[in-house]
Amino acid sequence: MKNKEISISLIPLQEEDREQFIIDNQWAFKYGAQIEFGMRDERTEEGEEVISRHTIEQCLDGENAEAYRIVLSGKHVGGLVLKIDAIEKKGELELLFVSPEAHSKGIGRAAWKAVEGLHPEIHVWETITPYFEKRNIHFYVNCCGFQIVEFWNKYHHGPAVPEEEQGNWSEDDEMFVFRKTIV
Repeated sequence: MKNKEISISLIPLQEEDREQFIIDNQWAFKYGAQIEFGMRDERTEEGEEVISRHTIEQCLDGENAEAYRIVLSGKHVGGLVLKIDAIEKKGELELLFVSPEAHSKGIGRAAWKAVEGLHPEIHVWETITPYFEKRNIHFYVNCCGFQIVEFWNKYHHGPAVPEEEQGNWSEDDEMFVFRKTIV
């Protein structure tokens, strides 16, 4: 049975909420890894974090970045960061997270629908997610209409991997690239 449609708001991220946004994002990613692999896991970028502060800040501070809090009934239940190229009519979903206590309530689906409504000029959306994030893969393909178009692995690296790092790739670095074309 599908979740009934819920009403969320996308509220632009305010500077005074930036720190909590980062903490909430890290907790959501860590929770996903803990569900998949248990409490002790080596899939971290920075200490005990699955996604580093540096990675989140790069997304937040990137060129043409737009960051939003996902709000349900006045409460922050997630967040997202978009990178918009209005000239090419292309958008990248840099980050999307829903607080673990708000999972499976249709919040992610409602947030994605709101993103598409916010940017009807965008014809191609892309995002990536780790190969082990089965919930994310299901969400992007089955709920949002993305297609898997590429698989980054030790034989086929993503475009941003420096040459000196290419030999250090492992299963933990494997990612799916998703694309959604809106006609």
